[in-house]
Amino acid sequence: MSRSTVRHALTALPAAFVLSLSVSACGSGSGDDSTVRFGYIGDYNGASLLAVAEEQGLWKKAGLTVEAKAFNNGPVQIQALGAGDLDYGYIGPGAMWLPASGQSKIIAINTLTYADRVIGQPGMESMKDLKGKKIGVPEGTSGDMILNMALEEAGMTDKDIAKVNMDPSTIVSAFSSGQIDGAGFFYPAIDTIKKKVPDLVEVAGTEDTGDSFPTAFVAGNKVPEEKNSKVVEVLRQANDWRRAHPEETIALTAKLLEVSEAQTKADASHVRTLSTADLVAKSKSGEVDKWLRSLGDFFVRNKQLDENPDPGEYYAGDLYEKAQGE
Repeated sequence: MSRSTVRHALTALPAAFVLSLSVSACGSGSGDDSTVRFGYIGDYNGASLLAVAEEQGLWKKAGLTVEAKAFNNGPVQIQALGAGDLDYGYIGPGAMWLPASGQSKIIAINTLTYADRVIGQPGMESMKDLKGKKIGVPEGTSGDMILNMALEEAGMTDKDIAKVNMDPSTIVSAFSSGQIDGAGFFYPAIDTIKKKVPDLVEVAGTEDTGDSFPTAFVAGNKVPEEKNSKVVEVLRQANDWRRAHPEETIALTAKLLEVSEAQTKADASHVRTLSTADLVAKSKSGEVDKWLRSLGDFFVRNKQLDENPDPGEYYAGDLYEKAQGE
């Protein structure tokens, strides 16, 4: 497989903070097989399984200690994986081109998400209204993905807009203050903007496409398979508990992220969870491969990948099957 034409215009690695999740006091412990350095994004998709796994004692049961660090987006976690600063991370659909390019391995599908939107200032009702306008986007993320999909659907390219690479927090402040005309962005951050710009317009969104948009957990390429198997087992158990206890999971996630349960519930409304049995069945039937191939085709058209590889090259679906005991 040829390497992708990787765009390196990613934001600098943010100052990550460590959650009180059973954190090891001895540092990163990259050589310690019992220490799991896990990146996540501070939303329902990125944090709910970590919240459940801690509450249910699943890490301890597996003989593991987790160090969880928060990041702004998926691409910076892939950078950290490549640098050896993380073992695992969470990515949304917009960052799937990174494991597809060989920079990490998908060890588990997490959810299907429909949280991505192109938003415009009040009065902007279509992509054509954004022509020539300043549009903020966290490049390489699902916000970038939906912006490019919407441009493609409208017969436009990024040359038709003034595209500005911004980190998520900058987009919130820039859109709220009118410094940008639109954004390729995502919930729950859009809810934060709505507090100041309640009449913002959702010009396009993943819900409009009819496609499936998986989120996933990824591992660094040098993480031992034995460790991957243990972590996948924890994620599998946490996933089934989340599926069976949606309200309790919302409460646990809200507590972990120090936000209201109402905010977390609104965030979770854009998410479709799947049971382990369903994920295994969809992997065996080739449906997960179909999701990944569809995204890969888009990334090729968008010049983020030179070619669309077989998902089997970067998605370790067999790990999830083995964790289920099949």
